Amino acid sequence: MPLVRSVGRAARQLLQGSGCGCGIPSVGPVRCIGVSPRQVASDASFHSVTFSESHHPRVLITGGLGQLGVGLAKLLRKRFGKNNVILSDIRKPADNVFYSGPFIFADILDYKNLREIVVNNRITWLFHYSALLSAVGEANVPLARAVNITGLHNVLDIAAEHNLRLFVPSTIGAFGPTSPRDPTPDLCIQRPRTIYGVSKVHAELMGEYYHYRYGLDFRCLRYPGIISADSQPGGGTTDYAVQIFHDAIKTGKFKCYLKPDTRLPMMYIDDCLKATLEVMEAPAESLTMRTYNINAMSFSPEELAQEVQKYVPELQVTYSVDQVKQAIADSWPMNFDDSNARRDWGWKHEYDLPELVTTMFSYLGSDSRIAQAN
Repeated sequence: MPLVRSVGRAARQLLQGSGCGCGIPSVGPVRCIGVSPRQVASDASFHSVTFSESHHPRVLITGGLGQLGVGLAKLLRKRFGKNNVILSDIRKPADNVFYSGPFIFADILDYKNLREIVVNNRITWLFHYSALLSAVGEANVPLARAVNITGLHNVLDIAAEHNLRLFVPSTIGAFGPTSPRDPTPDLCIQRPRTIYGVSKVHAELMGEYYHYRYGLDFRCLRYPGIISADSQPGGGTTDYAVQIFHDAIKTGKFKCYLKPDTRLPMMYIDDCLKATLEVMEAPAESLTMRTYNINAMSFSPEELAQEVQKYVPELQVTYSVDQVKQAIADSWPMNFDDSNARRDWGWKHEYDLPELVTTMFSYLGSDSRIAQAN
């Protein structure tokens, strides 16, 4: 256990003063789970619940304070009832999150603690969002390996032991420069060149192995770049598509770190959460595979800027290419082939680029520039 303890110390140092997201540690928040020997019983007095008998699934979301966890919890609570969905992380949640439904400390690197939570709360569905993302992972490979791979192994073992339905997200980062890019099918060569991408391929294969070896009900979606008005950009490769909206509103100037013609698959967060719930609710017999691509749109920074300028005509866009991020983007798919998801469980997106831009501006609010444009 010395390695785990040392990783835990590194995790705490990395997490001090950070939020969640996909940025570089010194400038952006981190979405991850660390290590702690502390165990929190399900009846802990600080904020816990006693679940009533229900036919609904009892849900645990790990890494729940990241970009997707809070939104997913809100969606699932509307569907299954507030007390049937536990949000978890190792960080202190904001008041609005804490009081919106059950929240509990859950450490994916503490196997006993995580197992206790699953048993005491009679969990039946587990959404495993704990991970160090691409830029952060490259800055601290040992920590990324521990969180993204060792943590996954803990979750897989507990899910198999207790017959859980397990969802683990994958991403466009699971592909590499030798993968077909336009379109990228569900099954093709995957040779990513980041520890984040490697860990996602590992998760896909391990989940499929546990399904065939132990009967684990493992389900996985490869997300494109996710765009949300609720989270701040954190320096990730696709975060320019969020940053442009903030800069358009605040300064009217946007500097993009990718080339103007860099095309990547993207999705608005509501579509992402809808797809996640749909694949989890899909009958097992309808699934012909355990990992699916999902897609909504593909666009370049130049195309996005043109759409944003319909709302902020005076927006000034310049390009200063970050070679590291550009290399990552150039190794990722330009367009996802998600025909299997559409055929097997009826996936259908709702937001295209114009709807995305309209929705982002409506959530981020208006100022004089947008008001004048309208």
